[in-house]
Parts: sequence; C-alpha cells; structure tokens
Amino acid sequence: MESVGEWPEPVLCVQSLSESGNLVIPNQYIKPPSERPSVCLTDTNIPVIDMTGLISLRQETMKQVFEACREWGFMQLVNHGVKTELLDGAREIWQEFFHAPMEVKKKYANSPKTYEGFGSRLGVEKGAILDWNDYYFLNYHANCQTKWPDYPPYLRDVMEEYSKEIQRLGKVFLKVFSINLGLNEDCLQNAFGGKDIGACLRANFYPKCPQPDLTLGLSSHSDPGGMTFLLPDKRVSGLQIRKNDQWVSVKPVLPNAIIVNIGDQLQVLSNSIYKSVEHRVVVHQDEERVSLAYFYNPRNEMLIQPLSELVTSKTPALYPPMTFDDYRRFIRTKGPQGKLQVDSLKSTR
Repeated sequence: MESVGEWPEPVLCVQSLSESGNLVIPNQYIKPPSERPSVCLTDTNIPVIDMTGLISLRQETMKQVFEACREWGFMQLVNHGVKTELLDGAREIWQEFFHAPMEVKKKYANSPKTYEGFGSRLGVEKGAILDWNDYYFLNYHANCQTKWPDYPPYLRDVMEEYSKEIQRLGKVFLKVFSINLGLNEDCLQNAFGGKDIGACLRANFYPKCPQPDLTLGLSSHSDPGGMTFLLPDKRVSGLQIRKNDQWVSVKPVLPNAIIVNIGDQLQVLSNSIYKSVEHRVVVHQDEERVSLAYFYNPRNEMLIQPLSELVTSKTPALYPPMTFDDYRRFIRTKGPQGKLQVDSLKSTR
C-alpha cells in the first residue's frame, strides 16, 4: 500500500472555530443531507454486562456477552473494578489539556503518518468533509516512543495507570470471547500477538457547535482494530450506533460505565460471528464533551484472518489474510468510511 504523506490542507483547530463567535460553520464541516444527524430510537439501549456475573453467574453472563457481540457489537460494563477516582481523573486531565492555550497544544501537532499527537482531522483526501472534533492520539505498543504531553504534568502518570486497568479488562474479555467461540481461552490473545499487543488511545474533544444539525463530531465508521473501551463524558451523551438501519443513542446506565465494542479485526478473526458495528458521534450547541477511546489492538505485523477452528466447508473463510498494519494504513488514508473496508475484503476472495 502507498505510504501516508502529510496533511493536504492547513489543519484548523475545531475548538478555535467554536470559540470564534461565528454562528455558521465552515462549508468543509457540512455533511451531505443523508449523513446529517437524524431522529434516533430512544426507547432502547445497548446490553449491560455486570462483570461480577462472570464469577457469580458465569454461564448466564457469558451468554449475555456472546449475544451482545453477535447481535449488537456493543455493550456497557458495570462493576468492572476500575476505581471511580481514576476514571474521573482521566476525564478531567484531558479536559485540562484541551483547554490549555493553543501554543501548548500546537507543540504536539500530529501528521497522518502515525496520527500520534494533537490533531483535528482524519484522512488525507483533499477537499474531504471534516468532523467537528479535536483529539490527542497516543500509542502504547512495544518499541514505540509515546508522544506524551508535558501538560498537565501528571497526565502521563494518570494515563499509564488507566492503561494498565483497561489492558486488564481487555485480557479478561478476549478470554471470554474465545471461550464463547468454542476455542481455547488464549486463542484470541495469541492472535493479537500474545502479551505484546498494539494498544493506543484517542482522547476526543467535541467543542460546542453553532449548527449541530449540519455536521457530526465523528462520521459513521466501524473501528479498524480489535476492540474499543470507551469512557464517555459523564454529563453529555453523543455516541450513536446503527442497529437494523436505524440510529440508537447510547445512554450510559451509570456515570462510570465503560462502553466496549467489537472492532473489525475481531469480526475477521471470528469469521463474522462477532459484529463490528457502525457508529458515529453527534455534537451539541450548548455543551462540549470529552471521551476516551482505548483501542485494544493486534500488533501491527500480525496477519489477521478467520481462525482455522471456525472455518469449515459450510462456513468458509469470509476474509483474506491481511496484516493489521496494512488494514490500518488504509483507514488512515481514507478517514471514517462506514464499513466499506471490512465489507470490501469479502469481495477480494
């Protein structure tokens, strides 16, 4: 695949646009009518998984997880064991970073080569319609020099502790996912690369928007990695998922519930038993939002394909082999594109 170059156009900080006082958003943020926010189902929600059930009601809870992976691709975790103080501290520290002076944030400006650092756009297609958000992207995987901000000074300590907790949850759920597929409990962890996975984090900032009905905080997409642990804003919701061709607003059931979703790589490894589902983020006129998306991914060089134990004459492999690095490079080039990439892999066979 072609290497990713630099941004094709000057990158504007969305927070600066939000604070400019203009009541009209720039044209490059206006979505086509078919992609703009629409009426959502409000009488339903994604499945809730009480993690204490993995001990006290194991069989029932395992079944709930399996159904969530197969039917929804999303679930909410409660009683997950991560301290409230740590979750609140992680949110607050990124809120502090995003409200730092622009000269502080610009020191960490990113490029599409790795996306690591402070940024305000995805994809390198010239003239693309952009999303209404700023973000900071961090890599955690082995042999990577993580681009830690110096401000706030205690950000690194907080986020390293947060990373350990999320990786603990990731290992637990890969075991559960493996067992639910009838596999050895270490099967999916080994497919990700064993102990040395490719974790990374995207801290999202969605500023106030004067015309939220014309744009999105994040366009419809499925996550290209393994699975995502999302810590949403405690006050303001914004995540929506596609279910039966309708959009469902995700409503956190508790202030510190963690949202988990299946990524494209788990859909491929499970031969489409587990579903990586399209989702998007809406923005608000009078409220800003911060959320933290932690991506528990395979190592870049891992060749991802349907697991041999799940491939039979009646259930042939639906996807060809592809390294995670190649797959992710495509996403970085195109930006959010619904599920076009993972679905298009089927047509290459």
